Amino acid sequence: MSDAPALADEAGEVGRREAELRAARRANLAALHERGVEPFRADRYEVTAHAAELGERFAALTPDDPPHSDAFGLAGRLMAARKMGKGAIWADVWDRSGRMQIYVRLDAVGEDAFAIFDTLDIGDVVGVNGTLFRSKKGDLTLRVASFAVLSKSLVPLPDKFHGLVDVEKRYRQRYVDLIMNEDVRAIFVARSKIVSEMRRFCDARGFMECETPTMLHVAGGAAARPFRTHHNALDVDLDLRIATELNLKRLIVGGLERVYEIGRIFRNEGIDTTHNPEFTMLELYAAYWSVDEMMAFNEDLFAHLVHAVHGRDEVTYGERTISFARPFKRIAYFDAIATWGGYDRATLLDPAGAQRVLAELGLPPSQTHGQALDKIFERIVEPNLVDPTFVFDYPVVISPLAKRKAGDPEIVDRYELFGANFELSNAFTELNDPDDQRARFEAQIVERKTGNDEVPPPDWDFVAALEYGMPPTAGIGIGVDRIVMLLTNNQSIREVILFPLQRPQA
Repeated sequence: MSDAPALADEAGEVGRREAELRAARRANLAALHERGVEPFRADRYEVTAHAAELGERFAALTPDDPPHSDAFGLAGRLMAARKMGKGAIWADVWDRSGRMQIYVRLDAVGEDAFAIFDTLDIGDVVGVNGTLFRSKKGDLTLRVASFAVLSKSLVPLPDKFHGLVDVEKRYRQRYVDLIMNEDVRAIFVARSKIVSEMRRFCDARGFMECETPTMLHVAGGAAARPFRTHHNALDVDLDLRIATELNLKRLIVGGLERVYEIGRIFRNEGIDTTHNPEFTMLELYAAYWSVDEMMAFNEDLFAHLVHAVHGRDEVTYGERTISFARPFKRIAYFDAIATWGGYDRATLLDPAGAQRVLAELGLPPSQTHGQALDKIFERIVEPNLVDPTFVFDYPVVISPLAKRKAGDPEIVDRYELFGANFELSNAFTELNDPDDQRARFEAQIVERKTGNDEVPPPDWDFVAALEYGMPPTAGIGIGVDRIVMLLTNNQSIREVILFPLQRPQA
């Protein structure tokens, strides 16, 4: 027997119940209007303190102490209310810092004001002013002397006990997710702190933050399929950037020497636990550095971020404890594949050999040699990279913008930092030879003709910039979202992006 009729009846009952709750809130709004209260006309409230700040400041206040004489003004969302007889209401107000219990007495605020407070709904935004005391149960409490209704919630919030748990709804209605789930708010507070610490760290080392275009005639600097748009006034097609790399290196040519950008990147690719089509990256370039100086910078930055967030060198990620104590582990690219897969360099550098390895691993063939190597590395090596590990000495075939290693033209001065089995950063000594760069771009043209639209078209103006002379330079790209995942113990990138891309609702 099908469950469809029962499910339809349940859905219908939920819909009717929600309609009743919405109607009740509309009735309460009308009741406020009748009493001369217009919640949507409020334009400000004098906030003089926040819940967490008062909790710290008055931690020593005991239930035996008299109420503190100073009055404080707080504003936030009413999230719980408990009526005690006819003349007292205990309630919880949540502001940006946390919870504050409040106590509203009829004899303190007056009959009219008490009646107004009694018509408020969970979710309404209020401002409260009063003095502090410690309740018999030990909760710091604000005894309300006056209050203001600052906004009316016309839609019932999810049940507080169950919260908002539907994953798709949480992402689609992030505003409700933030209201209901304190741990979600904490993630994005931590994200803001992490990004701020990144900026401070870079600024303190003489780097200058720059802004480069989001819309480009040629989206280069990475192997990715771009999003395309059209500019009507100029009647030209433009790509959303897939990296900030080439424009930041133009600034190095111009003499700025140390530059970085924390910005949104757009790649027309699939969505999984570590990929979102729109994400945030820190890209940074330092003239007169090699990849060795950048590795030391990278190690110091990550150790700093871990300590800033957790106060120690370790993070918990899933069931693992990952140490960011320096120095991080190091292993060469081909040594890693040989260690965990048993395949040697000569086999992997042969395009036909790489395709044979794919077949042995049960993977489909790749369009290009570079894509084959990427798939092999992802299958064999990445599952073994839990603690932060620098993988260095990458093959030139997958590193079109990196400088060749002295004495070994098949290898470049490049590394990637991995942790928790995914890539965290990518860095190399930048290719600054315009003739070599031109030859690599020409090879990309050939590769694009095979139908591989993830290989970007050449940016010939970048070659022109190199012809003016770019000093020895090291660059790095760091996935900000993945760092936040790691430092907040989240296994999905969508948990650390406020508004991840969603399909339109039917």
